Amino acid sequence: MISKPRGTMDIMPEETPLWRFIENTVRETASKYGYEEIRTPTFESTELFARGVGDSTDVVQKEMYTFEDREHRSFTLRPEGTASVVRALIENGRCSDAMPLRLYYLISCFRYEKPQAGRSREFFQFGTEMFGSADPSADATVISLANEIIGSLGIKDAVLHINSIGCPECRPGYRKALVDYFTDYSGELCDSCRERLKTNPLRILDCKSPVCSEIAKKAPKMIDYLCGECKDHFESLTEYLSSMGIRYEIDPYIVRGLDYYTRTVFEFISGSIGAQSTVCGGGRYDGLMKELGGPDLPGIGFAMGLTRLILAMKASGAELPASAAPAVYFCTMGKEAVKYALSKVAVLREKGIYADCDIVGRSVKSQMKYADKIKARYAVVIGDNELQAGKAVLKDMIQGSSKEVELKELWKEFV
Repeated sequence: MISKPRGTMDIMPEETPLWRFIENTVRETASKYGYEEIRTPTFESTELFARGVGDSTDVVQKEMYTFEDREHRSFTLRPEGTASVVRALIENGRCSDAMPLRLYYLISCFRYEKPQAGRSREFFQFGTEMFGSADPSADATVISLANEIIGSLGIKDAVLHINSIGCPECRPGYRKALVDYFTDYSGELCDSCRERLKTNPLRILDCKSPVCSEIAKKAPKMIDYLCGECKDHFESLTEYLSSMGIRYEIDPYIVRGLDYYTRTVFEFISGSIGAQSTVCGGGRYDGLMKELGGPDLPGIGFAMGLTRLILAMKASGAELPASAAPAVYFCTMGKEAVKYALSKVAVLREKGIYADCDIVGRSVKSQMKYADKIKARYAVVIGDNELQAGKAVLKDMIQGSSKEVELKELWKEFV
């Protein structure tokens, strides 16, 4: 038997109503905030992610699915959405549109990681990007959108964690302080963090190794090294969040895993779904557009993994949508009864009513069992003799009661 690739998933029909509910919720909520949908290719030039995400990140160094085409050009399955959106805006000449630009997407992404609950190699993501505003009110608005989506999905325990990782002006001083601090512990750090000490010491703060996490607890904090502008920006953000009634925790260990982040970074963390507890992560990336060849437009956005949202919804006891069930199912006996059922099912479907009838030749008893299994609201039992008499048996599948009805009156029961 051929199996699905490790780290991928089959989403079966009984699960898709929940996925559609989440997709509809994020689309509708984003639209209220003025966001429009963008769709980008599943794979891009490898250089886009190397430059946009950052050569020193785990994503680029270890996790990307990269391949050469027949002309020996290097392409990569997208590991995230932001770089593709920036490329699309630049290439399609949209950077001079009215600001701010507000875009959202629902995409699949690919990273070679160890599969576990809430983390897979092909994963599904809702993301937003806003370009054209460097003001902290933009940060607060973006966070508000994420907060509203999480609340609309019935996730009750997600807590907003925020931090500032500074800008190119103040980050070098902090980087030096981190290198000085972690160098004293270099022998105790994991192999990955020893490498990060040379390339991106901020990432050590986010390491999940218990030893590295314990060492990081006493590391210098970026918030103590912020320049005046970054400090004012962060203070204004906290004031705006408070004025909007959005609760938050300042978390110096939120750094995010991609090189393009500046100033504001944030995560919504659920305490009930295990190790992969971040249901939303994002931040500001003011230099990314310029880095990829476009104008110097500030940007901010976030991404939500759909599988983690589902885990958090279930852990919170959120009401989950069920598969659609027929309003009526026709159980038939005889060819004329089948013709009648098919014609009436067609009429009901035209009226927007989910109706069905037997098409596999089951016995009436088996048809009734099937109607119960698919949770039909009503079952209509009709044979050729009943058809000639102009009557049928209508069964209420919830109440368990049955009654004989005139065919001309039958539709009043469920139309």
